[in-house]
Amino acid sequence: MGIYLNPGNGLFQQALNSEIYVDKSMLIKTTNRNSFTEQKYICVSRPRRFGKSINLGMLAAYYSCGCDSKEMFDALAISKDESYLKHLNKYNVIYINMQRFLSNSKNIDDMLLLLQKRLIKDFKKELPDIDIDADDGLSFCLSDIYAETNKLFVILIDEWDCVMREHQNNKEAQKTYLDFLRDLLKDNDFVALAYMTGILPIKKYGTHSALNMFREFSMLNSSELNEYIGFTNSEVKTLCQRFDVDFEEMRAWYDGYKLNDTELYCPNSVVRALEEKTFAGYWTETETYEALAVYIAMNYDGLHDTIQKMLAGQNQPVDTRTFSNDMVTFANKDDILTLLIHLGYLGYDKENKTAYIPNKEIADEFVVSMKATGLWKETIETVTKSRQLLTDTLKGKSEKVAESIQKIHSQNSSIINYNNEQSLRFIILIAYYYAKEQYTIIQEMPSGEGFADIMFIPKLKVDSTAYPPMVIELKWDHSSDTAIEQIKNRKYFEALESFDKVLLVGISYEKGGKGHQCTIEEHKINERN
Repeated sequence: MGIYLNPGNGLFQQALNSEIYVDKSMLIKTTNRNSFTEQKYICVSRPRRFGKSINLGMLAAYYSCGCDSKEMFDALAISKDESYLKHLNKYNVIYINMQRFLSNSKNIDDMLLLLQKRLIKDFKKELPDIDIDADDGLSFCLSDIYAETNKLFVILIDEWDCVMREHQNNKEAQKTYLDFLRDLLKDNDFVALAYMTGILPIKKYGTHSALNMFREFSMLNSSELNEYIGFTNSEVKTLCQRFDVDFEEMRAWYDGYKLNDTELYCPNSVVRALEEKTFAGYWTETETYEALAVYIAMNYDGLHDTIQKMLAGQNQPVDTRTFSNDMVTFANKDDILTLLIHLGYLGYDKENKTAYIPNKEIADEFVVSMKATGLWKETIETVTKSRQLLTDTLKGKSEKVAESIQKIHSQNSSIINYNNEQSLRFIILIAYYYAKEQYTIIQEMPSGEGFADIMFIPKLKVDSTAYPPMVIELKWDHSSDTAIEQIKNRKYFEALESFDKVLLVGISYEKGGKGHQCTIEEHKINERN
């Protein structure tokens, strides 16, 4: 067993030994189908802590001819697939973590020399009967080994994009690195499968990509690999049942990444929440807030307003086509939003081409990062005071609520967008930011004889006597009493029949002015007409 050549199955056995293990072995069905074909080059980019390295350990254990992994895989889903035994432990596997080599080098040239030196040393140790000339370079060495052994190589590369992330402005170093990978992988008959993982999509330079043979599965365009990198909705529901943890709360905290029809959760956050029996920002603990703050401080094309709207729960349009697949080349707001999608700070709706903040964990990280920049004072003040606004609403303090909404509206809306209901809707959603702790907030919810503007429904484990459901109706140039009458006349509260009472909240502001009104009434469900 070598260090880089056929490293064995120890890493995967460690994953199997863990209290929480989710079977992702059917990924192997896809890699088997693509091995030794034109589709043998696969690059998976996902945010950190999404399970990429565990999958690489699994692939190494499955393919490596340096170990016997049948017993561990016989218990997994892949064992039922017809391709299972055909490829099990049949290949020479090279497993490289690029970050380790980069961290132990002064520059890219040193890194590539170190990598080749260490790999060739490993080859000579593991294959003493083969004449390997270190001066020939890595790809020629692999060709010689293949010629002698007639065993194809599966090449697994973790953190492939570390050079792009840590040498962001060194274009020459990036080009040297990409050319090295191309020479190692492209058009070489010894490669049965090349599987790389990272955070960023493959870097482009000039008009072409040095690694254009790869099929990329990113946060923008995944398909057949969706369910294998990250936890799915059904997997998390099963785990919550097993550990007696509230699934809906887990969903609010960590769900939100959607790839086609697949909902994905960050495995690290889910596992930590199950182990700790507490919901918190576990994913964001693994990186400092500055990582996000540096990007949101770049207020390209009104990025500030766009993020405000996303904090309020709104999707925002994004054009991902101009992104340069690096962390420094930004021509506009869309490039920054696209990077944040790849980093996991935003979700992406491919069908509607919009970006959004996926869950509470990430929303909280935005708030922390905004505080750090010192440039978002009005937004931070709004979020900070949202707890008091909810308290005032629940206590029926309509004048206080109207006063707070008026101040927030003035601070956060431009004069051009001030007088319309969409503007007010956004203000209400950001003003009640804290309410997402206790409520599921639904816009334009069908109920009664129409659609309620905004409905606050208490979460399952929330005391609905302390936090009753609320129906909020918005009016422009009509009184807040008119809004209340509309709620009653159209019976918007009919969807809330399982509760004893509901708060009816009417909020309005004047046409051509900035005066706000609020009316709050408690309505007993069993006394409705």
